Amino acid sequence: MRINWQLWRSRVTKETCEQIISNVPSTQEATTFGGESTHRSSKIHFIEHDTPDYALAMQMLGFFVNEANEKVFGFNIHQKADFQYTEYRASEDGHYGLHHDIDWNRDDGFDRKLSITVQLSAPEDYDGGDFVFTEVENLPEGYKEQGSVLVFPSYLTHQVTPVTRGVRRSLVAWFEGPRWQ
Repeated sequence: MRINWQLWRSRVTKETCEQIISNVPSTQEATTFGGESTHRSSKIHFIEHDTPDYALAMQMLGFFVNEANEKVFGFNIHQKADFQYTEYRASEDGHYGLHHDIDWNRDDGFDRKLSITVQLSAPEDYDGGDFVFTEVENLPEGYKEQGSVLVFPSYLTHQVTPVTRGVRRSLVAWFEGPRWQ
């Protein structure tokens, strides 16, 4: 059977999750590649390259991406990524409709290859906010455990269902490589 995603439960410590949350200086309204905002309702903050927070995120998440890529996917990826802190708030109908993580209109010779999500919130902090795939098997119980790490091919269609209570927080990243052939 083909493996479509790799999940590590509770692998990032609670202290690290809380440190990431507390280091976010501010958030802004999120949009999609085309600038559209009705498809999603969330607040985001991009972690700037050449900062200590970026180095920490690359060190932490690089391990999981390399492990998944070596054992499962075998994609041609570079050690370069964009990191985004995301909040889905119930008070703002926080969600992200069906989408994939590739901008097919890029013209710089690169595409996102592997997406990674770290669950920063504890499961008791919110209701709803389920991460759902449409084309492959869904995640097992327990994927919402704080510190869980999910790696999957960026072309898989997925969504975050509406948060109905509290705030769901995550750190996401996209590792790139040469254009898909």
